[in-house]
Amino acid sequence: MSESIKRCQKGMSLIEMVVAIAIFIFCLTGFSFFYVKIWKANSYIYEAGQDTYVASRSVNLTADEIKMAAQAENGDYPIKSASDFEFTVYVDNDEDGKTEKIHYFLDLDTDILKKGISEPTSDNPPSYSEEDDSVETITSHVVNEADDPVFSYFGRNFFSDDTPFDSPVSSEDIMLIKLVKVKLLVDVRPYHSPDHVAVESFAQLRNLKDYEQ
Repeated sequence: MSESIKRCQKGMSLIEMVVAIAIFIFCLTGFSFFYVKIWKANSYIYEAGQDTYVASRSVNLTADEIKMAAQAENGDYPIKSASDFEFTVYVDNDEDGKTEKIHYFLDLDTDILKKGISEPTSDNPPSYSEEDDSVETITSHVVNEADDPVFSYFGRNFFSDDTPFDSPVSSEDIMLIKLVKVKLLVDVRPYHSPDHVAVESFAQLRNLKDYEQ
């Protein structure tokens, strides 16, 4: 029997087996790393998509509520206060025929946009508590900062002059607000790419025609 045939019959040597195992482990490690990267990317896309959808829906619902601002049950003007990250307005939130005090605000500690609700009392005349009776979460991962306010306020001439009122809006200018912009910057992972997603909507205050100056 020739020497070459004897060598084939002996099978793989120990060195060859070690090399083969090393190559297999290297390939497996590379595949695992690639799989983890793909999984993380898909996970982020899913989370970002979910949060963007929720934020978009929340912005539209908030704008729709603000549009229905109306006189308070105690006769107060429909808008109580207006600033960059807080907006308090009277709206018939639950469609019970009575206007609730609605306090929208961004919790800067948790990056959550919230809504406080206060019901009018049964007194004559009715009154509202200074604090929120209940608080609901509107949406999370909101990363607006000072140069990107959640709320901006405009007068009747928005299309010819889109300069917002100074914030907080003075009691005199509150009477002139006709349009409110709600803008959210949503970022699931603030310290990682890609950057945040901007979602915005406008609310034209329908019931303020009786208060025009």
